[in-house]
Amino acid sequence: IFPAREPQPAEIETYDDHRIAMSFAITGLRSPGITILDPECVGKTFPDFFRCLRRLTQAEQVS
Repeated sequence: IFPAREPQPAEIETYDDHRIAMSFAITGLRSPGITILDPECVGKTFPDFFRCLRRLTQAEQVS
């Protein structure tokens, strides 16, 4: 989309869809202000998703 705009804070309704929750959790790593409503819905397919995401984002870079 042109011209590019800065991402805006947003509340994301997952509609109990784990794919939406996981996608926007990753998007939120680069776009601050993302709030995921009902993040627990990831539990149906990937119960440890947020724990794993936290570990990945805290990992040191390997040269």
